[in-house]
Amino acid sequence: MRHNKKINHLGRTNTHRDAMLSNMACSLIKHKRIFTTTAKAKALRKFVEPLITKSKEDTTTSRRVVFSYLQDKYAVTELFKEISQKIADRPGGYTRIIKTGNRLGDNAAMCFIELVDYNENMAKDNSAKKATKTRRSRKKSAAAEATSTEATEAPAVEEQSAE
Repeated sequence: MRHNKKINHLGRTNTHRDAMLSNMACSLIKHKRIFTTTAKAKALRKFVEPLITKSKEDTTTSRRVVFSYLQDKYAVTELFKEISQKIADRPGGYTRIIKTGNRLGDNAAMCFIELVDYNENMAKDNSAKKATKTRRSRKKSAAAEATSTEATEAPAVEEQSAE
């Protein structure tokens, strides 16, 4: 049974896992999107989202706390200057995981993990989806037309027979 085993150890020691997640978080902050395995992306999401939440409040303490996790002053600067401004009104859910299939060599599940507010294509798609109308089935519209034409033709036939 796996009671109270919430952390995916990713087959690494604690220090190796911390260093790997720190490096991946710095890459995500700098490049806004990285390509990795699904297991690592899920572990990275748990690692980076609290740091992004911490960056909303630009104080010396929060900068020191984030730097203690990331160990990269350029990533910390980017996080507090650009990213925190863009996600200021978002209550959470700063990252998105998009699965891309399996890797050829070892069949590992691969995915993109990206910062949500930095993907303009997804933002455009959402607005385009709202603007489009839904298309009705041809069978349904053909049946509706047949009943409407029968309804219009039937009174004309009755009027002719009444005369």
